[in-house]
Amino acid sequence: MRENKIINTIETERLYLRQWQASDFAPFAEMNADPKVMEYFPKLLTTSMSNTIAKKCQSLIDDNGWGFWAVSLKDTDAFIGMVGLNNVHADMPFSPAVEIAWRLHNNYWGLGYATEAARASLNFAFVELGIEEVVSFTAVINKRSQLVMERLGMTNTQEDFFHPMLESNHRLAEHMLYKITWQQWKLA
Repeated sequence: MRENKIINTIETERLYLRQWQASDFAPFAEMNADPKVMEYFPKLLTTSMSNTIAKKCQSLIDDNGWGFWAVSLKDTDAFIGMVGLNNVHADMPFSPAVEIAWRLHNNYWGLGYATEAARASLNFAFVELGIEEVVSFTAVINKRSQLVMERLGMTNTQEDFFHPMLESNHRLAEHMLYKITWQQWKLA
């Protein structure tokens, strides 16, 4: 019999970072099929691929109590995307590490939601999980995500790398690596 884990929900001024619900899957699939949202990802996702990711996020939160949370607005409970933490894939050049990442529906861009949710996720990583360092990475051409990383107090390591899951000549292959330590977070 599996021990019951605490499934953490994070509340910010305007958002809930919470476990995935069945009602989140359709708007998540819509988001993952949107060329604007997926501009810096290798491809658009089918509904089936999107559902697989959502189920994986749900399962990791069930197992660990944290992960890539579904994000909803407090005032309406509308699903707006996902933000959270994950263990980096073993084939990444900086593995092992914990990453922070986000993907929001474009209707909610430019309102500070990604930064608000990511700040709460970083606080959870450092305070609740006791993690010493969190990384984030994105394609060199993805300036919007780099700006969020900088707003969070993350530092560009200048350790660019080619994503191991992409051909080296792919337009998204070259990535930038950002980091923030617990010490930097405490001073921010």
